[in-house]
Amino acid sequence: MTAPPIPGSSVPPATSVLPDDAGQALLVGRIWDPATGGPRVVALSGDSAVDLTRLAGTVSELLELPDPAAAVRAALLDPALGVQRWATADVVAASLAGDAARPYLLAPVDLQVIKACGVTFVDSMIERVIEERCAGDAARAAEMRELVGKALGGSIATVRPGSPEAAEAKRVLIAEGLWSQYLEVGIGPDPEVFTKAPVLSSVGLGAGIGIPRFSSWNNPEPELVLIVTSRGEVVGATLGNDVNLRDVEGRSALLLGKAKDNNASSALGPLIRLFDGSFTVDTLREEEILLRVEGLDGYLLEGRNTLARISRPFEELVAATRGRHHQYPDGFALFTGTLFAPTQDRDEPGQGFTHKRGDVVTIRSRHLGALINRVGTAEELPEWTFGLRQLFGYLAEQRQVELAQMQE
Repeated sequence: MTAPPIPGSSVPPATSVLPDDAGQALLVGRIWDPATGGPRVVALSGDSAVDLTRLAGTVSELLELPDPAAAVRAALLDPALGVQRWATADVVAASLAGDAARPYLLAPVDLQVIKACGVTFVDSMIERVIEERCAGDAARAAEMRELVGKALGGSIATVRPGSPEAAEAKRVLIAEGLWSQYLEVGIGPDPEVFTKAPVLSSVGLGAGIGIPRFSSWNNPEPELVLIVTSRGEVVGATLGNDVNLRDVEGRSALLLGKAKDNNASSALGPLIRLFDGSFTVDTLREEEILLRVEGLDGYLLEGRNTLARISRPFEELVAATRGRHHQYPDGFALFTGTLFAPTQDRDEPGQGFTHKRGDVVTIRSRHLGALINRVGTAEELPEWTFGLRQLFGYLAEQRQVELAQMQE
């Protein structure tokens, strides 16, 4: 099942969920096919989503090929592989309408582990600490900002985590009573890396995203998600919403799992854009990820996540996740963190932002398109029921169907 339809005022034309340069983009993902009762690996070609399941039964398998981009291009020209097609506009429309009777987009990964990095933007992290500790006293805030600025060589935004300047900043912040475990992973030598969600549990375009009933302070986190192979090679990217429960994590960092991993709390999509000659990891270093939250109450929140301000390069985050210390034989998807932390009041002054049921969350970037979801109650959204056993059973069944067709 998918979520109830996105409110009509927020539904864009189907093509607007694709990248601005969709005609040049190499886009792959997954479609739920009601006719066969399971997920199909697809690539976009013109106005169609082409079934590539004969080439690879899973997206993970596809990306493990020596050159995924070349393999997809070749498959799109091979009529023996791309035998089934769906109109992209119809698939997108069904996804946004929550119409499970028609083919719709799933999260574009399958066997990959969903990992995430936190506190990867130093400037906003330190500013939040300064503002919190100074309790709104502007004069004291200016003093703290100047002190921290000196420790960081005059620029909060340019401190390099793990550097001598960061070590000096740590000394100053401890002396001023400003140190915290979040600053440790923000400017210390080791980034925060955690498992965001189980394999196959992420939701895709148009699906509901879940806020548990026990949370009263929460927010979206618009992020770039790198798609990494078992070899540690970044082969593409997508957009993600790292749904976060601020009240839970705020009580204790040891409650991170409870704050981050709930029903429909990881959203990915709309598709994976593979790297090729015109789109590389360097393209993403300057990408801006825009956020828009539209409430049924007329509330509007907008923000942006500017990746040029990330404090650690993508390569460092990937290396901290995978290496001799940890392997991922099916690859992984890596949330890279967010600059955006909503403080705009929604109801009472001073209470800041929190989600309400029915909020439409749009995360958009120029090169990756738009991920659109509606907020629901985690306990009331469709349960996650299609796991690894179901996937392997489906693939085995489809293989038998294909063999029978070949023998006819």
